Amino acid sequence: MDHNALLARIDVPAALDLLSRMVQHKSYSKSEGEKQLASFMAGRMREIGLESELTPFGDEGRVNAVGRWRGSGGGKSLMFNGHLDTNPVTEGWTVDPWAGKVDDAFIYGIGVSNMKAGDAAYFCAVKTLIDAGIKLRGDVILTYVVGELQGGVGTYSLVEQGLRADYFINSEPTDLKAMTMHAAAFMFIIELTGNTRHLSKREEAVDAITAGCDLIPRLNAMKFSGALSPEHEGINRVHVGVVHGALGRELHEWRAPQVADFVRIKGSGRYAPGQTEAGALADMRRELDALEARFPGLKTKIMSEDRSGVPTMPPFEVARTSPIVAAINRAYRTVRGEDQPTGPVAPSCFYGTDAGHLHYFGKMEGIVCGPGGRYNTMPDERVDIVDFVDMIRIYMLAILEICG
Repeated sequence: MDHNALLARIDVPAALDLLSRMVQHKSYSKSEGEKQLASFMAGRMREIGLESELTPFGDEGRVNAVGRWRGSGGGKSLMFNGHLDTNPVTEGWTVDPWAGKVDDAFIYGIGVSNMKAGDAAYFCAVKTLIDAGIKLRGDVILTYVVGELQGGVGTYSLVEQGLRADYFINSEPTDLKAMTMHAAAFMFIIELTGNTRHLSKREEAVDAITAGCDLIPRLNAMKFSGALSPEHEGINRVHVGVVHGALGRELHEWRAPQVADFVRIKGSGRYAPGQTEAGALADMRRELDALEARFPGLKTKIMSEDRSGVPTMPPFEVARTSPIVAAINRAYRTVRGEDQPTGPVAPSCFYGTDAGHLHYFGKMEGIVCGPGGRYNTMPDERVDIVDFVDMIRIYMLAILEICG
């Protein structure tokens, strides 16, 4: 069948209806709604003829949904990966975040960009090919995971259970750009201990808040040592998100006229493939040593935040010459008539994604490419309908090229 005729078979109203129904599931991490949406997707995969199962993990009754469209043999296998859990609804919405509203340009809802539109797009790509009678040589595996917002516990469990494919596509929102590299994420805590005095004698004090104000912009401007290239260094980033300063480790606020002697800072960092968390923390330690020199008497401490067993998302990288990158690039050009932006595309390169687990622990080649991003994780979160439909088309062509 001609590719144009095949792509024209996409049932756009049905695709939007599926995505709307997915949005209507309140699938917060570790909630019953998350499990219900996994069951919903497992059922939909069975309806279109895929082998489908709910794979349990952990001791809390959590499940991932996995479907397999078996090929006839002799072709490469392709895994699609996306998460079902969403961020919480925040203030400022002007539409119902759970309605899955569709208008002429957008589909709206919490999690529609991050990342239910990507989830729905690869389901609809497979359904369209099956409905058209397409037969493949290689397998297509659809994974719908839970707990991505907790460090990717769902995908990590699938990798531990041995699920593999020759290639993967992670459908996190990149506005249809081909992301070939992203950073690893880590959390840190810094403590600054000064020396208090009454404000009448502040010249004798070591003011922890003043030191913190000196430190924070330096942290936010940091790059880490050992980057493999300027491109790798370009995805280094540090950002401070929490600052508390007052008296003592208990941060007493009721004695305001004294100079604060304690500050606790929390933040997040990003480092590239080839760099390490230990190396990043060592670079930050050197910045703290310089701070101590500027503020004699100040004592500083840095540590990784205890994540209580939640896995840290590793960095991700794939060669631009990889067959999966080439397949997505060619599909994009066919659909949009122009070259696809490819590389450590910003701002997506600062994400943590499950591609890190699939690449680092699963030893698979893959790419991150999905619809949404421009209106990601914000009030009235939404996805352009044209991007959603074009993503279905791109996934269809990539499946045909990779799986034969």
